[in-house]
Amino acid sequence: MIDIVIDIPEELAETQIEYNGEAGRAFVEALPGRAAEFLERWSLRLAGPSMHGVASLVLPVRRADGTPAALKLQLLDEESEGEPLALRAWGGDGVVRLLEHDAPTGSLLLERLDSSRHLSAVADAREATRILAGLLARLTAAPAPAGLRRLGDIAAQMLDEAPRAARSLADAGQRRLLLDCAAAVREVAGEPGDRLLHWDLHYDNVLAGEREPWLVIDPKPLAGDPGFDLMPALRNRFDPAEVLWRFDLMTEALGMDGARDRAAAWTLGRVLQNALWDVEDEETALDEDQVSIARSLLARLGGARQA
Repeated sequence: MIDIVIDIPEELAETQIEYNGEAGRAFVEALPGRAAEFLERWSLRLAGPSMHGVASLVLPVRRADGTPAALKLQLLDEESEGEPLALRAWGGDGVVRLLEHDAPTGSLLLERLDSSRHLSAVADAREATRILAGLLARLTAAPAPAGLRRLGDIAAQMLDEAPRAARSLADAGQRRLLLDCAAAVREVAGEPGDRLLHWDLHYDNVLAGEREPWLVIDPKPLAGDPGFDLMPALRNRFDPAEVLWRFDLMTEALGMDGARDRAAAWTLGRVLQNALWDVEDEETALDEDQVSIARSLLARLGGARQA
């Protein structure tokens, strides 16, 4: 096996241990050996310093023919296990290309993009939203392959948990808001959709590329309605005055301008999902930005029903 020294960023080790406990610690300890294994197996050589996200180590490498690539090493879980399925289904259409995959470990060899240029660096927030909306439309045009988590199952679980979670919130207005989000989801839960969703398409998950100006990375895929994919673009670079403008732009790009009530309901489902996670982490108040988004969409839904 190749004898190499791999830099393991301290921040990655801390987040792995914080979120995954002993499994995260074991993952971090195994990283040098795993990196050496896949550098040898896939005939790669290191081509730069280690990079990382919240959950993965990414090593810039070159293949035997000199082609630049990125070796992604991650802890295999219910989110990461669907990534290769999604990347193969998209086939590089608006998204990073998958070059190699090891199923037992979840290790991936990916097309290398420019990690120094994120879509979030585009100064004009509306232009960034237009770019993201176009990419999202391309991604959600694909039918979800078999084997992915399904939004219908997630929605059913959220609806079961919502009453208990609402009781954990300190503010009566936020309790009502959470239950209103659950009510909106209940109306659309019977039609959860079958499109291939990214689930985490925010501006920092879009990088500059060579074959296209911008390409998507790091999906946490599931099968469902495209409306469930809108929240990250509303929440990141948050501006309360822009919420409905962004929502309308994205629903139009996705061909959902005639189904905005459904898209709003599934976006409220993301508020509900995040609220449930906050309560699980023993938070007693909801994120104010998401509260603002939910109120804007609930007001839109209420107005549409009265019209």
